Amino acid sequence: MSSKKSNLNSKDHQYMDLAINLAKDRTGLTGLNPSVGCLIVKNDEIISTGQTGLNGRPHAEYNAITNNKRKIYGSTLYVTLEPCTHHGLTPPCTSQILKSKIKKVIYAIDDIDNRTSKKAYSLLKSKKIIVKKNLLKNKASKLYKKYFYHKKNELPYVIGKIACSKDEFIYSNKKTITNKHSKNVSHLLRYQNQGILISSRTLNSDNPKLNCRINGLNNYSPTRFILDKNLNFKTNSYLIKNSKKIKTIFFYNKINKQKLEILKKNRISSIRLKLNSKNQFDLIKLLNTIYKFGISSLLVEGGKILTENFLKNKLFNEFYLFQSSENLNKKGKIRISNIIKKLLITFNNKKNIDTYLDKNQLIYYY
Repeated sequence: MSSKKSNLNSKDHQYMDLAINLAKDRTGLTGLNPSVGCLIVKNDEIISTGQTGLNGRPHAEYNAITNNKRKIYGSTLYVTLEPCTHHGLTPPCTSQILKSKIKKVIYAIDDIDNRTSKKAYSLLKSKKIIVKKNLLKNKASKLYKKYFYHKKNELPYVIGKIACSKDEFIYSNKKTITNKHSKNVSHLLRYQNQGILISSRTLNSDNPKLNCRINGLNNYSPTRFILDKNLNFKTNSYLIKNSKKIKTIFFYNKINKQKLEILKKNRISSIRLKLNSKNQFDLIKLLNTIYKFGISSLLVEGGKILTENFLKNKLFNEFYLFQSSENLNKKGKIRISNIIKKLLITFNNKKNIDTYLDKNQLIYYY
């Protein structure tokens, strides 16, 4: 949108850019609600800011308004997403805006929630408030890519990740392939996603923790989901023994009363799912079930088989392939060349990233 047509200037762009940065800061931490950033400006001074609360409430506009009630009269509100107009667990943000006597509202992009979509503009204008929209729309569109996807499809936005050697092998046990720098990026991905999914094969061979181990972000580990059709998990695995701090959920089909009792004793939820005609879990139904737990984005850290199944069903929205600088040759045992070929066919774009990974390479498919 040009400044000339909309009467928006460079300062408006700067303020909206700041609001977008506020929204980015909470991405992945707001449940099924979008992460929104909000600024309130008066006389070229930022008098208040707000972000969507953890787990989705309160909304950013409410937080910004209540942070500085006294000076808000006659101010301009910048917000990254169209303010909500519907009554939910909290009053509409448009009601808060009207009560506060805000003079002008500028937002970056329309919401796609049917309860609100394209309603705020006409509502606020009818109350004599100046309204401008679509400022930095392209940036906002990228910011809300995951939100728009899960809102439209009622499925989490799925990101895949796997690590291999330069000659495209992976180990069949827990032995690490990539270096500590790549592992830090992996932990950042865990922080950025609300759920993480593995199969029982990975659970039993790797005995993973599936938590975020970056200092300061330890409390934002994702909910852990395990696909274990026949409940073959090892009872001494880390996830079983350390399940009380991080929510953990098993999906199974074959009943094993002894194993189910172990899960219950360790406060681990278990959900029985039907199998499809191929005697496998229906991955769409699985993702829909995960979505109902409030998971808007899911990281799949599977091995070869789980990754192949997701690729076959075209369920990855993005994929991260980590490659070390070393060859494993026959020591690797499991080759994933077919996965890499499938990634090239599945995704239209890829980007090679090697900065700060110390000879490791990260290939991002999107």
